[in-house]
Amino acid sequence: MPDAAPQTTDPRFTLQAVSPTRRVSGLAEDLLEGFALRPRTLPPKYFYDARGSELFDRICSTAEYYPTRTEAALLQSGAARLLEQARPETLVELGAGTARKTRLLLEQCDRAGLACQYWPFDVCAEVLELAAGELLEAFPWLRVNALVGDYMAGLDGLELPRGRRLFMFLGGTIGNFAPGESVAFLEEIAGLMGPDDHLLLGADRVKERGVLEAGYDDAEGITAEFNRNLLQVLNRELGADFDVSAFEHRALYDPAQARIEMHLVSQRDQSVAVEQLGRHYEFADGQYILTEISRKFTPQALDGELRQAGLETVLHLEPDNGYFSLVLARRA
Repeated sequence: MPDAAPQTTDPRFTLQAVSPTRRVSGLAEDLLEGFALRPRTLPPKYFYDARGSELFDRICSTAEYYPTRTEAALLQSGAARLLEQARPETLVELGAGTARKTRLLLEQCDRAGLACQYWPFDVCAEVLELAAGELLEAFPWLRVNALVGDYMAGLDGLELPRGRRLFMFLGGTIGNFAPGESVAFLEEIAGLMGPDDHLLLGADRVKERGVLEAGYDDAEGITAEFNRNLLQVLNRELGADFDVSAFEHRALYDPAQARIEMHLVSQRDQSVAVEQLGRHYEFADGQYILTEISRKFTPQALDGELRQAGLETVLHLEPDNGYFSLVLARRA
């Protein structure tokens, strides 16, 4: 795959396309497979069209959604310890998005005179370029090599710089993987790491049901709108005719599996056509689509998954209430 063409002319910025090394299914295939299951399911990656991304930014500012601000506070208070331990020459962030939290590490790099470079990896070139422009303006010493691609399509295509690297996977996104899938993904990251490299992993923690369920069902209804926006994506991309108002958002914590489940629940018997697939799907009143799982971890469970992936914890940061973990790990 050729390099992407950046729009910015700053010589400190480059934009590189990452070739997939394994096939990743698309929306039509995922709907066919997911709707053949019971409950019907769709992967959460389709939440993030332009509207969904805007809504998620608003979710992060709600009173109930603690993960973003808790992780950011840990990064701010622990940046010096993290960087002193890792001493990175390059930050490599998977799922970088707007890089808002990464800026906290770069600010500490600036204070410490550590002129590392930043390699953000995400699917949207426009978002990467916008974020890079803001960072380059803030840090004159910084160089950004943005990587455009889907990390779920494999990491073997990454051509990484030499020197000490800090890989970053923040936001609690590891919880969106089923247990075996998360270990496999961590193993894949570990396979990129040398003896002097580290991984910085953010993970949400097991806590009171009320706190967890409120975090995914805010009083303003933004998360509900975010969840239902997935149906708008299906209508637009596959010619479906979902009546969005006929589905209700529901977030439930399953303590047996230590995970939040987000559902879209049909509010009546209805039939939905998906024009591009030539299919009709019947929904009974109360039948739901599982749109996201978000696993929550104990410190012991988190360490266990890292060990299975061939990694060991070097530093574990958590707030006084134990709501979130930032773990710095290296190859065992």
